[in-house]
Amino acid sequence: MTRITLMKALAFTALLAPLALPSTASARPTVEVAFVLDTTGSMSGLIEGAKRKIWSIATAILDSNPDADIRMGLVMYRDIGDDYVTRRVELTSDIQDLYARLLELQARGGGDWPESVNEALDVAVNKLHWTKEGDICRIVFLVGDAPPHMDYAQDTKYPTTLAVARQKDIIVNAVQAGHARDTERVWHEIAESGRGRYIPIPQDGGQIVVIETPYDQDIIILQNRINGTVIPYGPAPIQKRTEDQTRQLSKVAASAPASASDMASYINKRARTSSEAVTGGGDLVSDVIAGRQKLDAVKDEDLPDALRSLPAEQRAAKVESEMAARKTLNEQLATLVKQRDAYLAAQRDKQPKPASSFDREVEATLKAQLKR
Repeated sequence: MTRITLMKALAFTALLAPLALPSTASARPTVEVAFVLDTTGSMSGLIEGAKRKIWSIATAILDSNPDADIRMGLVMYRDIGDDYVTRRVELTSDIQDLYARLLELQARGGGDWPESVNEALDVAVNKLHWTKEGDICRIVFLVGDAPPHMDYAQDTKYPTTLAVARQKDIIVNAVQAGHARDTERVWHEIAESGRGRYIPIPQDGGQIVVIETPYDQDIIILQNRINGTVIPYGPAPIQKRTEDQTRQLSKVAASAPASASDMASYINKRARTSSEAVTGGGDLVSDVIAGRQKLDAVKDEDLPDALRSLPAEQRAAKVESEMAARKTLNEQLATLVKQRDAYLAAQRDKQPKPASSFDREVEATLKAQLKR
């Protein structure tokens, strides 16, 4: 090896060191959270609030478990005769994809009072792909306003499903929107049998408090610059998804800057262990930094056109340049995120104690149950 080549290798190693992932010898803890959500028409207010606060909920998990591998999923349910009975978004670390699916969700349907709660819980406990081994916390939030149909012969009834949840070490919480007494009785039973918490909230999900900060716009600008360092790679659909995710922040910022700032804050905190600029993989820069991929091992057809057209040496230089830029930008963003967190904490302390709401109750429950 020549002196120049050795110096380049040492410089490249030094660049990687501050952002390297923890050793796989000590497995990271895993936190898995699934929301089982009634999506009939009466739940429209709560669902709109959930769209705005999903990032702060994810951040609450991360703040309690900075090194955790966080996976979130969603089971949507209505009833027989509606557009669907259940639909699901599998447990995933790609929170941006989950967020995009949540944004598309509209509350519709319903009619008779009970809903297909039994089938939804069965899907959550038995059909989502929960991690089976390791240091894992598994939590379900059932969120709805109507009791289950107990007259559907094909359903596995909730007491049976909850017995399986206990065997799988899955905590099941029951969040009741509204004040229906028949729902309250069943939700209490579900929470008690699920070793979880019964959480009553207003029908519309309660007052969602959104606090804008002096740091939001600068955070969004920096995260957009970080997104500019992303190099999508892999099969065409994965490259397309990664490209869409790099644009997602700007779209959200146009209508909800506080939510976009929440998203950027979460991704920045994740970057300290994952090196990600977008969630869910598909970024060559993140994967090279993390040691998950070697540039020279990537097939030409899996590279974006702009990188594929370069000779090997220039490809390496391009990746190194984006890595260096991302490291600097992430350090700047981490400072802003810390200042934003302090500002939010101070503003919350000044406000009168708010009534219960979906996001605050879920965040408080997660913090308590993750300490178990």
